Amino acid sequence: MATATDKKAKADEQQKVKVNVEKWGRPLIEAGWTLVPSTLIERQRKLGLDPLDFNILLHLMSYWWEPENKPRPSKRTIAAAVGRDARTVQRRIASLEKQGFIKREARHGAGRGTQTNKYHFDGLIKAATELAKETLTERKAKQEKTSRMKRLHIVK
Repeated sequence: MATATDKKAKADEQQKVKVNVEKWGRPLIEAGWTLVPSTLIERQRKLGLDPLDFNILLHLMSYWWEPENKPRPSKRTIAAAVGRDARTVQRRIASLEKQGFIKREARHGAGRGTQTNKYHFDGLIKAATELAKETLTERKAKQEKTSRMKRLHIVK
């Protein structure tokens, strides 16, 4: 039996989807969408991500639907999407792993040989979280300054 909290969460989720449908249109939302924290977009340069690395990460994220079900697209699939050859994507993924942003987990199927890697984003999440905290601190300081300025203006 669903609790009141469960029902509220479901209603909130439906409202978010409705808002996105209003922004983007039903066909785009029904075809699939990816949640990306704004910090990753706004601070990609500070993270040291060039456009191709960011694009590869976005593509990997687009396959990550549930926290415990890590994405596992092939390098060929990513390469086709970003317009580069699979070897370039392989090198860039290795670089992202060396930087600590992602971790590859090899998969081996029973009798099926090697399968596509699973990708974990723990390092990227940790690095981006630190930048998000900076953003929140900066935002709070700006709000406090604006509030002080308004009070001073009203007092004068």
